[in-house]
Amino acid sequence: MEESFVVSITGQIESCEFSRHDELYCKYCFMFGSDWVVTSGLEEGISQVSRKTNDERSLVIWNLPLDISLKSTNPYGWPRLVVCVYGLDAFGNDVVRGYGMCHVPLRLGSHFRRLPMFVPVSASQLQKFTAWLTGRRPEYIDPRILGLGEGRETTRVSSEGYTNVSFNVMRKNMSQLGYQVGPSTEARTVVPMERITSMGVLNGEMANMSLH
Repeated sequence: MEESFVVSITGQIESCEFSRHDELYCKYCFMFGSDWVVTSGLEEGISQVSRKTNDERSLVIWNLPLDISLKSTNPYGWPRLVVCVYGLDAFGNDVVRGYGMCHVPLRLGSHFRRLPMFVPVSASQLQKFTAWLTGRRPEYIDPRILGLGEGRETTRVSSEGYTNVSFNVMRKNMSQLGYQVGPSTEARTVVPMERITSMGVLNGEMANMSLH
């Protein structure tokens, strides 16, 4: 029987910062490679509708729990978190207010990510007017495409705000399978837009992994 390692992820989608929108809720899903299997927990979830706080922060607070464990024999396709924020427009239509994505931190311990959120925009003024008139704004048919990255370079987007996510990461059996990762760290990192790329290869984080 082929051996596998286990990655356990807990935490929460804490809040979002949207200057132009209020009364928002979010959905999330985890994306991962074909070699990964969910052993426990939830692969996706949805929050309650929340309003902005009455202070200078103007945060929409959800504190939506994250709790999932996965096993794999191959780190390729390391788990990614896709977050979608929704709200009502002036006509009462449920529309997307922002998409965001990040890789689950590779290192052990507690981590914080401030995800830049964005929405697709119409390719022309006519399409923009039609979208406003009909209440059908541009959005992804399947938000999971954000975790794949393929073809996203042709999509026009605009920045909308940020979503704050905290992670607690635990691993088991990675060193026994020959993978060595850097020491535990507590990181409060802002993820710039340029890091939200196709498959991502975990950017600098994957560089910390080596094979014996």
